[in-house]
Amino acid sequence: MITNLLSILRNAALALALASLAAPLGAEPRHGIAMYGDPALPPDFVSLPHVNPDAPTGGRIVQGEVGSFDSLNPHILKGRVPWQLRFLVHESLMARSYDEPFSLYGLLAESIETDEDRTWVEFTLREEARFSDGSPVTVEDVLWSYETLGTVGHPRYHGSWAKVARAEAVGPRTVRFTFNEPDRELPLIMGLRPILKKAQWEGRDFAESGIDIIPISSAPYVIDDYEPGRFVSLRRNPDYWGADLPIRRGTNNIDEIRMEFFGDAGVMFEAFKAGLLTTMRETNAAKWDEQYDFPAVQSGDVVKSLIPHQRPSGISGFVMNTRLPVFADWRVREAMIQAFNFEFINQVLNGGEAPRITSYFSNSVLGMESGPATGLVAEYLAPFAGDLPPGAIDGYALPVSDGSERNRAGIRAALALLEEAGWTVAGDGVMKNAGGAPLTFEILLTQGSTENQRITDIYVSALNRLGIMPTATTVDGAQYKERTTEFDFGMTPYTRGLSLSPGNEQLLYWGSEAADTPGSRNLMGMKSPAAEAMIDRLLNATSREEFLAAARALDRVLTSGRYVVPFWHNPVSRLAHVRQLKYPSRLPIYGDWIGFQPDVWWYEE
Repeated sequence: MITNLLSILRNAALALALASLAAPLGAEPRHGIAMYGDPALPPDFVSLPHVNPDAPTGGRIVQGEVGSFDSLNPHILKGRVPWQLRFLVHESLMARSYDEPFSLYGLLAESIETDEDRTWVEFTLREEARFSDGSPVTVEDVLWSYETLGTVGHPRYHGSWAKVARAEAVGPRTVRFTFNEPDRELPLIMGLRPILKKAQWEGRDFAESGIDIIPISSAPYVIDDYEPGRFVSLRRNPDYWGADLPIRRGTNNIDEIRMEFFGDAGVMFEAFKAGLLTTMRETNAAKWDEQYDFPAVQSGDVVKSLIPHQRPSGISGFVMNTRLPVFADWRVREAMIQAFNFEFINQVLNGGEAPRITSYFSNSVLGMESGPATGLVAEYLAPFAGDLPPGAIDGYALPVSDGSERNRAGIRAALALLEEAGWTVAGDGVMKNAGGAPLTFEILLTQGSTENQRITDIYVSALNRLGIMPTATTVDGAQYKERTTEFDFGMTPYTRGLSLSPGNEQLLYWGSEAADTPGSRNLMGMKSPAAEAMIDRLLNATSREEFLAAARALDRVLTSGRYVVPFWHNPVSRLAHVRQLKYPSRLPIYGDWIGFQPDVWWYEE
């Protein structure tokens, strides 16, 4: 009897061990995942909270873009692509809810499964998932997509793929990714990769694809018509496989999304006034108040909508290329910031209404707090105290001028900093170093950006008073992309939107490897061990407190690094649109962001 009991116990232990190998403890398939805690919506949710689940379908929206395009593949480095294609004509295994900082719910995948430490993740495909040609989305398509994007796709995909030790099929509809280093965000990042149809690309060079290949995807929209450099028309697929999914209900309501391209922002605005475009996003507060009073607005045919949000300001301004010796010194960069008369420029361009960007994560809970670092933020930064520039730990704030055009205090401060860095004004009135070389650089602009040109004109005038004679060069969109891809500029206008869930993408923006990778988003060329350490803390934070501290510490490193001369941000978005275009009354926390227009809008006569 005892022998039988021991045998039973041994068999039970063996069964338990085998079960633990097949399904690690703490892991179970779920409908969604959040960066911290649980996603807000339950497994049986009906629709996202910020959509109208009963929205009608039909109509069209016509958007304007300044620039051009010569490719329809948004997943490679080569070519200029309408940025919307990446989000509107491709799908991923999971989809975001933009009413939460970072939560994903099943889209192509019916479930997600990961262990407590998030060392691996599994996705199980929906059996009904289909590409637009009617063929099923398969595990083979998923694995091919991840490997292709991670090796020959755009550099933004390479970093996370390098952290994958093994990608494999573990069932007829299930894929597993096992990671080779700690990174709690990786299961979510893996859920957001676009899934492509493998068979479409057989015998083709994916990295060289251009305007002649219309991608086959599983998304609600397909590319219906286009003319290179002029327009792209997307049509809602009437046979879209996922129309009844909770994550899709109330979204993708408009039948046609058309993007018209213009060489100049002024021409685009006139096209909107004339009725060629049906929506216009305005970033200039003064223009919104003064020029959006044309007859269609007065009659009510065009509506002006204000969309507030709770997301970070991000950074927008003139980025300085620290690969150049002139900008390698933080004192020179601070001098450039002191010489930028924000209060005067803001008054001229915005009527003084636009709030300044004070840090990369300002306007959000992730932004650095004023004064010296305290608590966990100070603890995280302490090991790098000897290498960080002034202000990172003891506190940094942007200069504030008296609003007059001369900006005497800012000019004096800039002169003192430049002298400290070895630059003085020579007898001929030119700022020079000890070797007699003048302080000069190129400000690279793209055609059609009239606002940036106006800012540049005022800024150059201020720099001239310092004896600095920069050259402002305006090039077309193709040249601009080529030159910024190769980091061939001194200064250039720069905008980087940031979310409430910063993670792996931060390495693409500020990482040392990205600084040496052509086409990366690290335009300033910064290489900061402190920034990378804070990003690592972001990725491996196990509590909200640790996450906030890491974000605020990173914000201090970035802001005190003085890489960008900051402009302003808009705590509200300004959207003018024809009255037939509607949006839900309940707004997501991200406001007018990816996933808002046209995704949750509808057309109603």
